[in-house]
Amino acid sequence: MKFLARVLPDIYLNNRLLILLLGAVFLFILGFPYPLFLGFGKLAVLAILVMCLIEFILLYLSKNPISAERLLDEKLSNGDFNTVILKIKGRLAFDPKLKIIDEFPVQLQLRDTEFSLNCKKSFEEEVVYKIRPTERGTYQFGKLRVFINTRFGLICRRVSLDLEKDVRVYPSVIQLKKYSFLAISNRLQEVGVKKVRRIGQSQEFEQIRDYVIGDDFRQINWRATARRQELMVNQYQEEKSQNVYCLIDKGRLMQMPFEGLTLVDYAINSSLVVSGIALGRGDRAGLLTFSNTIGSLIMPKSISTQMNLISETLFKQKVQNRETNFLTLYKMVKLKLKKRSLLILYTNFDSLISLQNQMKYLKAISKNHLLCTVIFDNTEVNKIADEKTQGTKNLYDQTMAEKLQHDKKRIIKELNKNGIYSILTEPQDLTLNTINKYIELKARGLL
Repeated sequence: MKFLARVLPDIYLNNRLLILLLGAVFLFILGFPYPLFLGFGKLAVLAILVMCLIEFILLYLSKNPISAERLLDEKLSNGDFNTVILKIKGRLAFDPKLKIIDEFPVQLQLRDTEFSLNCKKSFEEEVVYKIRPTERGTYQFGKLRVFINTRFGLICRRVSLDLEKDVRVYPSVIQLKKYSFLAISNRLQEVGVKKVRRIGQSQEFEQIRDYVIGDDFRQINWRATARRQELMVNQYQEEKSQNVYCLIDKGRLMQMPFEGLTLVDYAINSSLVVSGIALGRGDRAGLLTFSNTIGSLIMPKSISTQMNLISETLFKQKVQNRETNFLTLYKMVKLKLKKRSLLILYTNFDSLISLQNQMKYLKAISKNHLLCTVIFDNTEVNKIADEKTQGTKNLYDQTMAEKLQHDKKRIIKELNKNGIYSILTEPQDLTLNTINKYIELKARGLL
């Protein structure tokens, strides 16, 4: 009895058993007018019971038929597809059919996901799936539920494996690794990062090398060319150890969602990657977050632990449902940022008037620093503006979308007119466009 009390909660009836039982009931019903069918009904019930008994014995011949482990990174990447691997091993007396249900973290809202496997008696299988978190924080994976079926498929046994694990979802670690690897191997052009010719004055001579197609003819070293009897060029390197800050606006307008992430999340992911690229190129990376008050401040350094500090700080950032106070930002920049630095400001303006109200603070900041403002383009508005007009309502929507498009372009022109560099980008292109701008500003020697 104790054995039955222990195993019955893990026994589940399949649809096939219910169908067979309904067939047996139908035979009994036919047995009232035709007594011959009563015998067939009794035989059917007996056959079903025998098959269930055999299946029960097969399912419980082994006490621990299944073992498994879940493999995933200790830090998941927000907004990216993260790979999860389930390694499942088993040894049974028959060839099982498995249905696997992983208890996903509640934040993922995955309720109807299951995996099916047809296995041999002794097997080692892998199930690979991807998850895309859309908010930072701690995610809790629960148990792994494996439902074992025989070929009869009347009943199944549930095996619950304790694989509970907490993992933290950080800003885009995957993007950081990808761009950092490509930067180290000098292959950033593969993902769309532009190669910009260095034209500034803050360049230091590095070496003389062979000429390759695309090099600037003005950098040809004619003396070395005459000695070697082949074209040689001077190679210069950018000035290093310059301060690069990412300034993240956490105000109300940055709550706008896009593909599950807020604009703040996109800015955080981009800031992490840009900081990694800056450190990899010999600059010092810093961070400042703000809304109506100052959030976090990390002074720029080039030490090995700087990226970990920036990552942990970005992990904790929350959007504030307040209007952004640029006066507070200006005071902090004036007070703490003494050395001329590149300031990449992630923010959003919904109209030209809202920009003009803050322009005096942006101009004041740009007097002592190289300020680059990142403005988000609204992809939904662009889609509506580019649609063909159909009906009065569609015409009204399209007119409003075109007006918003025009306002964004006027905002960029106003920033440029006041000597403030700017980027107008859709959220999905934010990181790439920001890296391109950083490399461009460095190459022009503006810092």
